[in-house]
Formats: sequence, structure tokens, C-alpha cells
Amino acid sequence: MTVSDVPAQPAAASTAPPKRPAARAPAAPASAAPAPAAQGRSGHRYDVDVIRLLCACGVILGHTGSEFINAVGRQEANGAAAYWAGMTADAISRFAVPMYFAIAGWAVLVGAPPRDGWRLAQRMTRIVVPMGVWTVVYLLWGKLEGTNEDPLRNLAVDAAFGTVRPAYHLWYLYAYVPIVLLLGFVVLLRAGKRPWWLGAVLLGFALGPGLLADAGRATDWGTPSFGWGFGVYSLVYAAGGALLFSLRPRSGRGLRMLWLGAATAAMLGVLVYQTQVSYVIPNAHVLVAVFTGSVLLMLTRVRVPERWRPRLKRVAGAAFGAYLVHLMVIRTLADPLVSADLGGAEAVLLTAVIWVASVVLSFGAALLWQRLGLRRLLG
Repeated sequence: MTVSDVPAQPAAASTAPPKRPAARAPAAPASAAPAPAAQGRSGHRYDVDVIRLLCACGVILGHTGSEFINAVGRQEANGAAAYWAGMTADAISRFAVPMYFAIAGWAVLVGAPPRDGWRLAQRMTRIVVPMGVWTVVYLLWGKLEGTNEDPLRNLAVDAAFGTVRPAYHLWYLYAYVPIVLLLGFVVLLRAGKRPWWLGAVLLGFALGPGLLADAGRATDWGTPSFGWGFGVYSLVYAAGGALLFSLRPRSGRGLRMLWLGAATAAMLGVLVYQTQVSYVIPNAHVLVAVFTGSVLLMLTRVRVPERWRPRLKRVAGAAFGAYLVHLMVIRTLADPLVSADLGGAEAVLLTAVIWVASVVLSFGAALLWQRLGLRRLLG
């Protein structure tokens, strides 16, 4: 999910509006070479905006595909056209979430490292507050639609501890927040700071699963699962992203076409894996890693024309909000339209129409509430 410096701030996860520019080197003399084409004179990385925007659109495409896959019960025999349309859309999107982790790692370690614990706390507040608001919105929406699997109170308690129902797309943020806090903790220690409160929060993430399990055994009450944490793969994607986004790779049309070919081959490999081996492919799979790395290297340091930069920055800044709202938009559009008996042309066209409409409506809504001054509340 939303990030030049957070997930779509996505970083999100997502898919994150740029906040504070990274620490800069002393100004170069007038005779020095111009700044790299991928960034403006202020040092803003417009290529990261491009990738962040692509990730948000990718996540929306993947969740559009999920509606088609679920319509046939994940079985080709129940409707081949809808099945393959959904699986293809899902495969194309598989780079997006790992890329969000990569952007998050670059933002914290390189692009906009926190200068103190207070600034890091502010950054996390801009993620956690909209996350909480949209969790409530999705829970109430599920109750209104009659799609909640359990009583509202139980779902709310589960959400506080990291079980994402019915807003399953928010799982990324339960991993994103601990990763950013851990990396920020290391950055602050390296800078000579002593962020004790941050260490206490991280200790809580580490001990949370065991404490909940002990509480359940001691009281004989059912306890929710603890989802605030991350796997090794997500931390590696974050560290690898910090490295790859920091490179100044050799550019050129031929080299970018090479990375495009590698990304296409990896995506086709993902499609084969998900249809012939297992759905869903793990984010820690080698095909997903190659796919993500190839897309990153294809687009990093890409030149963005100056006339596009203000609009790109504004739209990319809405990526986190679009990430948060898009699932509601997709389901509203897909429920009356997607079915198992679609023909081939119908399935392809409908996938494209729902995806484009969801992108436009999600980003449009995010841009609207930002204009109304609700960005800190809604993302």
C-alpha cells in the first residue's frame, strides 16, 4: 500500500504523500552538473512518485482480479473466462506490495530519515489515524451490507490486535508500521539519539503474541491473534529497496527494455505458478522478488518532464487515500456485474472497466477530501 517517504505516503502500503525532504548535501556551485533528471532541483524523487502511483494502481488491479477469482470459487471449471481474467490481473499486480516495502525502506533509511523520535511519531500518526478511521468505516459498511462474518464488537477487537476483517487490504499496514519503527529506531540510534519510548513500542510488538497467548491460557477466554509484525521477507524488501533506490544505475532505452523483459517473464511465471501450483503465491517467492526488482530498476531514475511534475506529485500524494478506500469502490462496482458465466471478451473488458473506474473514483475521492482538509483523518 502509502510512499516517497511513507506507504503510499503508502509507503502503502501503499500504498504516502511526501512530507519532509531528505537531508541534503551542501549546495553545488553554479558550474556543477545539473541534478539527475529523475529529481527536481529540491531533491524530490519524482521517479519514486511514478513508482508509488504505479503500485497503487497495481493493488487496485489485483483486488479487481480477486473479485473475478472469487466469483468462480477459485476454480477454472466454474467459469474459465472470469477465472483467467482475474488470475491475469492478479499476476500483473504482484510486484506492488513488495515494492511498497522497498519504498518504505528507502524513505526511512535514505530519502527522509527521521531526525528525532517526535518526527517519527508524527509520521506514524499520519498512517495509524487514517488506518483506524477506515477500519471503522469498513466494519460499519460490512454491517450495513450484511457481509460481516462475526458480530461487530468481535471484529473491532480483532482489528485492534491485527486481524483485518473485512478490510483485508489493510494487513499491509500492520506490517508497515513495525518495519518503519524498527528502521527508524536504528537510524536514531546511529544518530546518537536514545528513543526509549520507541524501544518500548517495539518490545510490545515482539512480546505481544506471547502475552496474548498467556492471557488466553490464564483466563480460558478466547484471545485474538496478534498481527502487528512482519516477516523476514518484508524487512529484506525494505533494506533492498533502500539499496536499489539509492543506486544511480546506467540508464538507456536498451537497458530499461531488458528490465521490462525480465519483469514480463517473472509476471508470466507468477501467472503459471498461481494457476498450476498454488494461489496465492507468497510475497517471499523468487518470482515475486525478480518481478519487483525488475520493475524498480526499470523505473528508478526515470526522467519526468518538468511540466508533469506538479500534477504527478499531487496525484501520487493521494495514493495512500486511494489505497484505503479502493476496496469499497471495487466491491460496489463489481458485485452487480461480475459473475461466473462471463464470456472471454466480456471478462477482459469488464476487468478493464472496473479497474479504470476504481482508479479514477478512488484517487478522485482522495484528492477531494485532501482539498477539504481531511487528509490527516482519511489519508
